[in-house]
Amino acid sequence: MQKLKLSAEPTRTLSSNFRRHTLRFSLLGMLVLCAAGPVQAQWKWRDASGKLQFSDLPPPQGTAEKDILQRPKNQQQERIVIVPYGTSSSAASAPLPMASGPSKTDLERQAREKQEDKDAQRRQRENEAKLAEQRHDNCLRAQENMKLLQDGVRLTRNNDKGEPIVIDENQRAEEMQRTRSIINSECR
Repeated sequence: MQKLKLSAEPTRTLSSNFRRHTLRFSLLGMLVLCAAGPVQAQWKWRDASGKLQFSDLPPPQGTAEKDILQRPKNQQQERIVIVPYGTSSSAASAPLPMASGPSKTDLERQAREKQEDKDAQRRQRENEAKLAEQRHDNCLRAQENMKLLQDGVRLTRNNDKGEPIVIDENQRAEEMQRTRSIINSECR
């Protein structure tokens, strides 16, 4: 039989060397990837069939400007200037400003106008509600007065001196006519 020798000295195996090299290569690979950053700029546009396209190259010629959804940050929209024959070319060589969206002050003004419109509409709704409530109250009072006038109960009014005066049939008829007109206008 063979005897096994046990030694206290460490032995290197293939797996420990493999792990060490793998770790080095993976760290090196991550370093390269982090340092590379974005390699190419991205274009985004909608093609003729309506599909979304992404590329590091610009869209094909003939693609409508409205269909180009995203350009690389360093790309500016090309401006084509047509100079009529016989005019100075210095006016055409001056750079034209790029068309941009509304400025911050325009956006603030639009927001302010929108808020003012909302406030005006709210105030108008509140006024309409207040008027509707007043009409309802006027209608109820007019209907109560009409019942009293139609019941034939003896009614009095105060004269200029504050003395009570009983109203006669002509005054009752006039008051009923006035009350009917109030009911017609307020009880809608």
